[in-house]
Order: sequence, then C-alpha cells, then structure tokens
Amino acid sequence: MKCLFTTLIFIVLGNIAMSQSIFPYKYQVETLPNGLKVIMIPMESPGLVAYYSVVRTGSRDEVEPGKSGFAHFFEHMMFRGTKKYPGPVYDSLITNIGANANAYTTDDYTAYHLNFAKEDLERVIELESDRFQNLYYEKPDFQTEAGAVYGEYRKSITNPFSVLNEKVQDLAYDVHTYKHTTIGFEADIKAMPEQYEYSKSFFARFYRPENVVLVITGDIDTKKTMKLVTKYYSDWKKGYVKPEIVPEPPQKAERTAEISYNGKTLPIIDIAYKGDAFDPASKDYAAANLLGDLAFGETSDLYKKLVINEQKVQFISANVPVNRDAPLFEIYSMVKKLEDLNSIRDDVYKTLEEFKTKPIDEKRLSDLKKRYKYGFLMGLDTPDHVAGGLARYVAVTGGIEDVDRLYKQIDAVTPLEIMKAAQKYFTPERRTVVVLKGAQS
Repeated sequence: MKCLFTTLIFIVLGNIAMSQSIFPYKYQVETLPNGLKVIMIPMESPGLVAYYSVVRTGSRDEVEPGKSGFAHFFEHMMFRGTKKYPGPVYDSLITNIGANANAYTTDDYTAYHLNFAKEDLERVIELESDRFQNLYYEKPDFQTEAGAVYGEYRKSITNPFSVLNEKVQDLAYDVHTYKHTTIGFEADIKAMPEQYEYSKSFFARFYRPENVVLVITGDIDTKKTMKLVTKYYSDWKKGYVKPEIVPEPPQKAERTAEISYNGKTLPIIDIAYKGDAFDPASKDYAAANLLGDLAFGETSDLYKKLVINEQKVQFISANVPVNRDAPLFEIYSMVKKLEDLNSIRDDVYKTLEEFKTKPIDEKRLSDLKKRYKYGFLMGLDTPDHVAGGLARYVAVTGGIEDVDRLYKQIDAVTPLEIMKAAQKYFTPERRTVVVLKGAQS
C-alpha cells in the first residue's frame, strides 16, 4: 500500500500547480437532521478503516471556576460504557474484532479513534453511537476514575516540560480558559471526586450531535456508510450548550518567571508570544507559520549555530499552533549550560529582530513552501494518519475545507509579509518568558 500511496503523491505533486486543492482525496460531507456531521474519505487502503469521533470540546470550554479538567476526564469515562455494553463488554468486543481503540484530549477538542477491518464497520458504528448517546456510570465509578485522573496529573508533573507548560499558560493568560492546561488545575482535579452531578451536566451539554463530527476514512462505500450512520445516530437528541468564553484582553507588557523543577534536568527556556487564532484567510497567520521554520527550524542559521556548531543546546524549536482562539506562538530550547541561558535568549531576540528588518531570500522561502506541502502529503499514507491529521482542523473549523485555504495562503506569502508578521507578533509587550531549572542546573 505504501508503494501505491507514493505513486499518488508524485502524481499530486506533479499536478499541484494546476489544481486548486492540495488535499489528494475526494471526500463527501453529510449532516443528519440532528446536526451530526459526517466526513467520509474513501482511499486506497484494502480492508482498512479509521473512525474518528471528534468532539469539539476541550479544556478551552471549561468556563466554570473550579471545574477545569472535565473534558479530559470524559476521555476516561467514555470507556466505562453503557447499560447495553458496559466497559468490560465494550473492551471485549473491540478486542474480538481486532480493533485498536483509543482517545486523547487537547485544549480545543477530544478525539475518540479506532482502526479496524472494513467488515466490522457496522459493529463499530453501533458501539460508538451507543456510548455517545447512552454513557452510564454510577458515583463509585466516577470517583474511581477521578482518582485515576489525579494520579495521571501527579505522574505528568514528573516531566519538566509539563511543569514548564503549566506555568507558561498560567502566566500568559489572565481570563481566557487557555490559562489552564488540558488536564486542569491541580486543585480542581483534587476536588473532582465530589463533582458527580456536575459531570452529568457536562456530558449532557457537550456530548451532543451538533458538537461532534465523524471522520471515517479508508476502504469504505460512502452510501453504505451513511446508511449505517443514519440508522444508529438518528435518535441522538440535540442539546449542545455553547460556553461563554471570555476573550483574553491584549497583553501590555512582558511577563517573566523562573521556576524550579524537583528533579534532574537541563535548563529549559520557553519564549511565548500572544498570537492569533487559526485563520487561513490571514496572511499574517500564514507567514508566522513559515517564520517559525525559517528562524528556528533545522535549516535556520540559529539552529546551525546553537545546535550544530557551538553545541550549546540540545534543541531549539518553534510552534505556531492551530487553535480556535488566540494561542501562544512559542520558541523553546533546552540549554546545556546554565551560564548560556541569557545569551541564547538574546540570540532568539536578535534573530527575530533580523526577520523584522531583512527580507528572507526568495528561493529559501519557496523551498520551504514546497517542503510544507510535501510533508503534509507524505503524512496522509494510511486511513488513521488521514483522519488523525485532519482532526484538529475539523475541531477548530467544523470541516476540512480550510486545509486547502491555508496552504493556498501559505503559497502566496512573500518575503515582505514574513517581515510584517515578525513585526506584528514578536514584540516585547506580547511576550511571556519562563525559565525552568532543575536540581542539575
């Protein structure tokens, strides 16, 4: 199958200039009367299917004080099952068909995903539709799972990057729910066992058809698939309640902090700037995506200096995320010697200032755009990779049309627009800097 896919990629690359679409597969979108959207993507994958249920609710939606962490909590509770198919029965049925079922939670969404043989599609649709409509758990089960979530939190903070991320988000945001990480504030997680009734209201508000998108990819017949979806999901009642999320006010001055990690680690610095929400129509947003790689990617001058030539850092990297609301554009690095921290921070600032005043070489920019396209296409080699790669776009926008819009915008970015994005986003008043030091530092 890999060979077939590679052939497809070369065909797509060869015709990309003539096409208005970078996404290489035809797809069909249907919506049930109750609001459930279904995106079906048939592709060359003999006998294999991936099935994603994208709930457009993540930690961003946790607006009530003292109630952070519930989006992630339901990632756990959904495997408790229903009266018809309790958790152990669900697990046994999934195992018996040789499927692989899992889930994850992010700031903007929760995704439940399975990979299985195409002959088991109806069984999977039946099982998934049942637990999304009829999840059932009693208070002791709820409290047991809440305790497990707190254990997961305690385990997560043994990782210095988790500790750093928790501090960066808390410091950078004042009112927006991006202030807390996906797993939630520790105090809220500790109090979770007493929130049984609240948990049921959370599920009733957010696990509704108009807030969920199914992404079904692989060896499928779209008519037969839609008939099965209609059969098993049509009785699911509407009821989504949109949360009232308070926008973050503009940041007016740089924020800094230094934190200690109770363990051994090299120093880590995170330099974060308030960015913009995902917007494929925005030239500034598209340019910022490219700027992150141009300034701090593996072909950048700074990477070559700090990682390869001087060998002062373990890595340096940048991230411009796809988010529903304004996220942080981050540059982070793990530093080998504590005494080099300030100079490396200053190197980052100097690099950004250069991008504000000096246009990037046109050929280098063109080469990066080609790598972006090629990298995206090469990630679409299996049904699971296709559905998984689209999940965040689906969660943020409700569909996949903006993938093409984003890459079209990226393709149009000029060196002057790179400069403009650097001038807009990477300013001291937008900046939050956190340094983490460990016992080894």
